[in-house]
Amino acid sequence: MVTHNAPESIGDRTRRADRSYGAHLLGSAAGAAAAAVLFGLLLVLVEAHWTPLRDIDTGAADRLHHIAVRHHEWTRALSFVSNWILSPGTLRTAVALLTLWLLHRRAWRLAAWSAVTAGAGALTGVLVKAIVERARPALSDPVAHAPGYSFPSGHAMTATTSFAIFLLVLLPFVPRAAHRLCWLVAALAVVGVGFTRVALGVHWCSDVIGGWLLGLAVVSATTWAFEVWRVDAGRRPAPVGDGLEPELDRPDPEPPHPHRS
Repeated sequence: MVTHNAPESIGDRTRRADRSYGAHLLGSAAGAAAAAVLFGLLLVLVEAHWTPLRDIDTGAADRLHHIAVRHHEWTRALSFVSNWILSPGTLRTAVALLTLWLLHRRAWRLAAWSAVTAGAGALTGVLVKAIVERARPALSDPVAHAPGYSFPSGHAMTATTSFAIFLLVLLPFVPRAAHRLCWLVAALAVVGVGFTRVALGVHWCSDVIGGWLLGLAVVSATTWAFEVWRVDAGRRPAPVGDGLEPELDRPDPEPPHPHRS
């Protein structure tokens, strides 16, 4: 005997969409909270000069500095990546161009999210540096120099926020089968930026980890706010893994959600 399932009612679709929205919203809030808590814990350990953390920092700095001093080509390659290809200036310029492109497509709120995320990340990093006032590594025969305070790493934080913006804006234009590859490439780039800063002797390991965590907290918080707007505006909840606006690659905007006015 063949049975036919009754078509899904509007109420069922609404409840399913609301559950999906709740899960996405909870995930963003949990991510922001977890990153903020971990960053706060790391900050306390840095300020307390916790011996195990200090040993990790100095041990990694000494080992990588030994390699940098002996291998000049390696050091020049790291400097080129850190100071040019993936520098904060380069990444912020790329985010600015992406934001202008979003404005050209009339994706106003997504452009605002991009600009606010990048701006909030930069401002938060500067403020925390000024409050903590941690000195950079002082190594004999340094291979690189950087101005300002050390914690958190501005390079690491900018890379985290910038690559998150690239992914969450551009993933709708990438075939779904390649999404995991995009996330992997972005993660490797963010980790690579952090590694160059420690290898060049201008940051401690904990500076880089702090930059990653603080950048993640900023992105999670602004993403949470954007998802709230999507549902309030009548848009269907969307998996963050597919980008903040999955309908961005379509010529016509997504119709409002049936239960929203």
